[in-house]
Amino acid sequence: MERREFCRLLGIGTLATCAGGLSGCARALRWSETQREQVTTREFSGPSSPEGGAAGPSYPDLAIVAGDDPAMNTRMAVAMLGGLGRFVKPGARVVIKPNVLTAREPEYAVTTNPQAVAAMVEMCWEAGARSVSVMDRPTSPAVQAYKVSGLQRAVGAVDGRMKILSKRDFERLSIPKGRLLSSWPLLVDVFDADVTINMPIAKTHGLAGLTMAMKNLMGVMGGERGTIHQDFHQKIVDVNTLIRPQLTVLDAYRILIRNGPTGGSLEDVRLARTCIAGTDPVSVDAYGATLFGMKGEDLPYLRLASEQGLGVVDLSQLRLEKRGA
Repeated sequence: MERREFCRLLGIGTLATCAGGLSGCARALRWSETQREQVTTREFSGPSSPEGGAAGPSYPDLAIVAGDDPAMNTRMAVAMLGGLGRFVKPGARVVIKPNVLTAREPEYAVTTNPQAVAAMVEMCWEAGARSVSVMDRPTSPAVQAYKVSGLQRAVGAVDGRMKILSKRDFERLSIPKGRLLSSWPLLVDVFDADVTINMPIAKTHGLAGLTMAMKNLMGVMGGERGTIHQDFHQKIVDVNTLIRPQLTVLDAYRILIRNGPTGGSLEDVRLARTCIAGTDPVSVDAYGATLFGMKGEDLPYLRLASEQGLGVVDLSQLRLEKRGA
């Protein structure tokens, strides 16, 4: 596809606009080419076979680890999927997307556990990553949210970069498979990265029911996000049709069982001591729902995602591997 035509499909507008923002146009074109090259690994292709065979080694669809150490839970879950080297190659630029909604201490289960994120940063370096950046778009000032959540200290201690986002970090891009969202300002770092790792926390949400992997990707959206609350479930799915992280690791060490997503009371927190990892965010969320006494099918956006072929919501179709209590 010619760059000019691709820019038009992106909704960038006139040729003058494309020429004026050539880096963004080239970035999106490269993303499109990368998506085609990695279609077998980045798009859902069905549950894993128990046998390896000519297709290569076999891995579980979901790795579920329970234990008292969030960092070790994360490391073990990734190891069960074949190790981070399966996803992060030497020289790769990695973006890690946690949930850093607002300035809350880790004990309140509002933000992704800093020990888990730091462990992931360390694993990226061990796999030979060239750069590792951690970022989100909090509703409160990012400097405060990064500090209070413990992420600034934890990520900095292992030489990761906590990036504070501005409007310049977002570009309006097309969402070709979106049913309601045809385009939106999206975080360009995700498109520049070689690997994107989604690291949400499991908690309740007033509109979505639960916020985990799929809902967490709405943090890559710029603009006025309040306008997406109508037909919210389909719009969650729309974003996930375009942004397809290579790896999803759900932090469920502490989960927020009431008054999410902002919480504020320790009485709303339950210690689940769990980490769930997989390549299909739909399946990760479906298992995460069980921690709240729900099924994946209870969440409209997971049903829609399954119907649109983004992943498997029926856990009986999946190969699960569990470790720990």
